[in-house]
Amino acid sequence: MNGSVRVGQVVGVPLRMHWSVPLLVVLFAYGLGRQTLPAWTPGRSDAVYTFASAVGAVLLMGSLLLHETAHAAIARRKKIAVQDVTLWALGGVTRMGRPPTAAVAFAVAISGPLTSLAIGSAALGAGIGLHAMSGWAVPAAVLVWLGWANLFLGAFNLLPAAPLDGGRVLQALLWWRTGDRERADRVASRSGQVVGGLLMAFGWISFLRGAPGGLWLVFVGLFITVVAGAERQRAVIHTALRGVKVADAMSSPVTTGADWLTIRHFIDEVAVSSRHSAVPLLDFEGRPSGIVQIRKLARIPGARRQALRVREVAIPLSQCAVAAPSDLLSEALDKLRPGTGMRILVVDGHHLVGIVTAKDISRLTQQHALGGRGTD
Repeated sequence: MNGSVRVGQVVGVPLRMHWSVPLLVVLFAYGLGRQTLPAWTPGRSDAVYTFASAVGAVLLMGSLLLHETAHAAIARRKKIAVQDVTLWALGGVTRMGRPPTAAVAFAVAISGPLTSLAIGSAALGAGIGLHAMSGWAVPAAVLVWLGWANLFLGAFNLLPAAPLDGGRVLQALLWWRTGDRERADRVASRSGQVVGGLLMAFGWISFLRGAPGGLWLVFVGLFITVVAGAERQRAVIHTALRGVKVADAMSSPVTTGADWLTIRHFIDEVAVSSRHSAVPLLDFEGRPSGIVQIRKLARIPGARRQALRVREVAIPLSQCAVAAPSDLLSEALDKLRPGTGMRILVVDGHHLVGIVTAKDISRLTQQHALGGRGTD
C-alpha cells in the first residue's frame, strides 16, 4: 500500500504501517480521553485520562494487528503465499494469494472476526470483573471500551460485503454450494457495492443531522464500494478467461533490452524506439531478469543516467508475474502484484517467449463478450 513503511514482521510475514495509523491512534485516544472516560469515570485528573486513553488506543491497534495476524497465520498454515500485513486508517489489510478451495477460503476469512470477537469478549469480561473485585474504575473502563470496540469490529467485519471478511465468508459458502468460484466472487462483490452504498447514504444522513461521525461512515462506505467494484470486474475477467492458456493470450515476439546497459545507453538504444510502457530485461546469458518501466527511467536525473545500470532501477524477476505458455491465464493473473502493472512474462525453460499485457486481457474479454475468442 502506498504511504506505508515496513516496521517488522508477524508470523514470518512483513508488517507494514501506513502513515494514517498514528493519526488513528490520536483520534481513538482523544475520543476515549475526552469523552468516554470522563463520562464513565468522572472526577479524575486530566493526566489520568490522558495516560489511560493512550494505553487504550495502543491496545486497540494491537487487537487490530491480532485480527490481521490471524488471517496471515491461517493462510500460511494452508500453504497460501502471504505478501505482507499492513495497518492503516480502516484497520488492516493482509495481501495473499487466492485460496485453492472453498474450505480454505472460509477458514482464512472467518479467522479475523473470530479473533476480534474473542478479544472483545475477554476484554469485556476482564473489565467487568476488575471493576467488581477491585473497584479500579479507570482501568476497568478502558477494558470495557476495548471489549466493545472489538465486538463491534468483529460484528461489522461479518457483514456479507466484499472486501469485508463477511463478504469473503459469503463467497466461500457460495463457492462451496455452487462449485463456481467466479459466480461466488461476483455475488459477494455485488453485495459489497450494495452495502457500501447503504453505508454512504446512512453516514451522509447522519452527518446532515449533526453527527460528525457520519463522515467516517461515508468514507468507509466509499472504500467498500470502490474495492467491491474492482473485485467484481476481476471476477468478470476471470469468467471471460476461463480455460484460456497463457500461450493463447501472449504477444510475441517481445522487445527486450540488456540489463547490464547504463540507463543512458538503454534509453538511446531501446527505450526511445519501444512502443511499450515497460520493457523486459535479459541478462548476459539471455535469460529474463526483470522488467523496467519507461516512466521510471524518465524520472532519473540526467547526471545519474551514465552511472546507473538499468537493472538497478528495474523490477526484479522475483517480483514479476511469470508463467509458462501452457499455464491457465486465470491462474497466471493471480500472480500479479500491486505496483508491477498488469504484465505477465511468459517463460519457456529459461527463455522469454512472450508477454501478456492489459491490452491482451482486454482483447480476450471483448471477444468473450462477442461470443467467441478469435485471433487477431
